[in-house]
Amino acid sequence: MDALNRPSVPEFKNQDKLPVVILLDNVRSGLNVGSIFRSADAFAIEKVILCGITAQPPHREILKTALGSTDSVAWAYFQDTVDAVKNLKKRGYKLYAIEQTKDKIWLQDFTPETDLKYVFIMGNEVEGVEEQVLAHCDGVVEIPQFGTKHSLNVAVAAGIILWEAQRKMLSL
Repeated sequence: MDALNRPSVPEFKNQDKLPVVILLDNVRSGLNVGSIFRSADAFAIEKVILCGITAQPPHREILKTALGSTDSVAWAYFQDTVDAVKNLKKRGYKLYAIEQTKDKIWLQDFTPETDLKYVFIMGNEVEGVEEQVLAHCDGVVEIPQFGTKHSLNVAVAAGIILWEAQRKMLSL
């Protein structure tokens, strides 16, 4: 691992972060939650927020896929997702649901501003982002798909969103 020049957990916690939060709205699978923690670590985002039925560390399934990233990535829990989004809005974040709706921005057309902070809301594996949560969002971003299935796995979608946000915000 030394050859990869990765920071230690204390170094990671003190390094600058991408001004992005991932909010999980009632994500059922602890395995998905753990995978999202790994992506959050990989792209050095500010925080993961877990809401509703979303499992919290330490949870066996989360720990299985997170591989220690629950120690490096800041996280918080809210029982009610609407409370979480209201709190984040008050703190100056722009909120975008990752969802399929009529009024959306295609991912390739979404251009985050480098001086703003963002929250990307990922929904339940079956139901998606709750309607009452969508009502508080500044917009919806959709990942284009070209196959026979109508959705991506939530952890895969989070990885795509975080990669694209980092690429665009840091001009990699």
